[in-house]
Formats: sequence, C-alpha cells, structure tokens
Amino acid sequence: MRGNGSGFMAVSVIPTPVSWRPHNNNTLLIHRSLITTTRQCRRPSTVICSSSLKSSNSADEKRELLKQYGLDPDEFLSDPTPSKSRRNREQQKSGRGKQVGPPQEETKPRETHKLLQVLGGKARRKKLLSPKSMDVRPMMEVVKGAAFGILQAAGGCPTSLRPGRWLDLYSGTGSVGIEAISRGCSEAHFVEMDPWVVSDVLKPNLEWTGFLDNSVIHTVRVENYLERTKGEPFDYISVTPPYMLVDYEILMKQISESSVIGENSFIVVEYPFRTDMHETCGCLVKLADRRFGRTHLAVYGPKWAQKKGRS
Repeated sequence: MRGNGSGFMAVSVIPTPVSWRPHNNNTLLIHRSLITTTRQCRRPSTVICSSSLKSSNSADEKRELLKQYGLDPDEFLSDPTPSKSRRNREQQKSGRGKQVGPPQEETKPRETHKLLQVLGGKARRKKLLSPKSMDVRPMMEVVKGAAFGILQAAGGCPTSLRPGRWLDLYSGTGSVGIEAISRGCSEAHFVEMDPWVVSDVLKPNLEWTGFLDNSVIHTVRVENYLERTKGEPFDYISVTPPYMLVDYEILMKQISESSVIGENSFIVVEYPFRTDMHETCGCLVKLADRRFGRTHLAVYGPKWAQKKGRS
C-alpha cells in the first residue's frame, strides 16, 4: 500500500513459511514472524517453538540449529531457564538479590592495665600488667603477701626466701613468679597456655622487672607439663588455677605423683571456698591454711618446717 495525501506510508508484508524438521519422533517448529519493511529496514525477529527441545538426544544438532538463527545455545539449553538466568545476572549487576547473613560481632582486642605491683625485694613497687578482662585472675596482693610471709618464716629467714627454683603453674601475669625472683629465687619457670597472655602480659612484665634472663616460659597446658617434665624437683611451686576449670582432687594428685616436687619442696595452693584440701601432698604436709573471704590459701612443705610454718 502506498501513501496518499492522507499520510499513509508504503508498507510491504512478506510472510515467511513455517518449516518443520522431524528428529527422533520429536517435532521442531521454526517460525519467522512477518517481516515489515519500510524505508528503514528492520531486523527480522525469530521465535523458536519446541515441544521437546530439551529432551532431544542430539545436543550438537540443537546447538548448530540455534547458532544458524543467531541465538546463544547456552541461554536456551542450560539450567536455570533463560529468564531466571537473565534475572540473576541483572540482580547481580544492580546489587539486589544478595544473600545477607546475620551481622558478625567484631572481636574486641584484649586490653591490659597496670593494677598489680611487686610487694617486696629488689623489684618492689614496680607495676605489672594484667588483662582487663576476667579470663585471667591474678592472685590478690593480700593473699600473695601472706603466702610469701609463711614461706619466708618456714625457711628460717623472715626477710627473704631461701635461694632456689620456683615453678609458677597457671602463671597468667607472672606476678607470683616475679615476686619469687624479687625476693631471692635464682630462677622461675612459668607455665601458661594462653599465647596472648604470654606475649602481651607475661613477657613484658619480665622485661620491665629485669627478670627475663632468670625465667623460662612454657606455653603448654599444666596437665601436659606435669606429665612430660623430668629432672630435678623445684624448691617452690605455686598453684593458682581458674577455680571453675579444674578438679583440685585430680590436680593435687597429679602434682604429688610428678617429678616437680621433692622432700624439701614448698607448695602454695590458692583454692575456692568449700573445697576440701588434703592434709598432705605426696611426702609434704600442710603447714598453713588461711582464708581471705571466698579465697583460701594452703601451704605444703617438709615436715621439718611444720612448726615454723604452722599458723
């Protein structure tokens, strides 16, 4: 039809025949839509209708057929369906449809403060680091002062400790072992399983007091250390575990059967209220048992020190 004065445009309509091709008893229909031509040519659109395109046994033939008509085989033959795949890509581009999990809590860095101090000896009044959190609970200064007072009296020297080696179990900040070196011990071994406490609290305290060269640090569990250690017994042993995480019956039995104690050793044990402590620990006898609120302090030593240490 050609245009006239009324403003009509010349249009020619060419119908495209429908072709079909049988394949494995399945019918593949290809239909070309009407091609409308004007002065500006339009690209013909192609619609493929298949009753069983997915179920055909010849995947290569299907891909070649789709390519002949300028279509992407992956878009028609892959799962998920083209519409869903296209929608997923659009969502990824726009940022919508992302799965957002529950907000993760940020782990706060552990912090320290200087609330402890050395009570006596050559490092007296030097401040010591300790964690602000409650996961490490240092021995209270009043308890520590009483423990060293009993040990010094039992050793026959009220002003200082008899020279010897100190084993600080569950050392944490190291305040007990540092106090021992400050008061006369030649060497201290610290057993602490928390690497952060060792690197950020214990070592800085030893460096600050100048006792790092007199110290040996064991970053292991106390139970493993007691099982593996061999050699000479220690002169002094301090036991200050987290109250709720140990069984004192088992712990004291393991200490009494280990090589860390000898006939002349002294043991200082801090334990909670309503905990039964035996009168002996291996070959050692209880020299003192003090109470400080809900905290108790037991001191074991050789029989020859029993009269001096009993209170």
